[in-house]
Amino acid sequence: MESQKSQNIVWHRTNITKKDREKLLNQKGALIWFTGLSGSGKSTVASALEQRLFELGKLTYLLDGDNIRHGLNSDLGFSIKDRKENIRRIGEVSKLFVDAGVIVIASFISPLKEDRNNVRNLLERNFVEIYVDCPLDICERRDPKGLYKKARKGEIKDFTGIYSPYEKPENPEITIHTNSQSIDECVETILRYLKKKFL
Repeated sequence: MESQKSQNIVWHRTNITKKDREKLLNQKGALIWFTGLSGSGKSTVASALEQRLFELGKLTYLLDGDNIRHGLNSDLGFSIKDRKENIRRIGEVSKLFVDAGVIVIASFISPLKEDRNNVRNLLERNFVEIYVDCPLDICERRDPKGLYKKARKGEIKDFTGIYSPYEKPENPEITIHTNSQSIDECVETILRYLKKKFL
């Protein structure tokens, strides 16, 4: 039944292209993907980057892990299977935004290389991976949501960095170190790259 349904679905091409929309917006659509441990500073830097891009007159949209799980992915848990589906859906939604010419800023732990690479393959040259590198002990010390404390008590199973692995990116476009760089320094590093490639 499912395969029969998928055989009857055809992609509908529209009159307005990605290039048309980018010309209207005077920018190139891109997906800027922040990955790192909980508490590494992904959301903080992503928000600061969005603010700077907005000030530069760029149309952006910030997708944050918790926010997505309130709606689009509210049916998913934190098993490996659900985490993979979480990232797959975010990748597909991001692709639509990028096709609209929007600069998408995505902030997700996304612990598995395979899942991040799948999103990269989906977006191709429009994908920028930013590894927010911060030692586990510092992330745990920050613990802004109290999640590490809960994980150590056994209240959260499969918590990334404690009971579930985090696979570091091998070749990210950008690496920032939030334990040694200020938020402004991190944002400037990212902007320098984006100005060469997209802005």
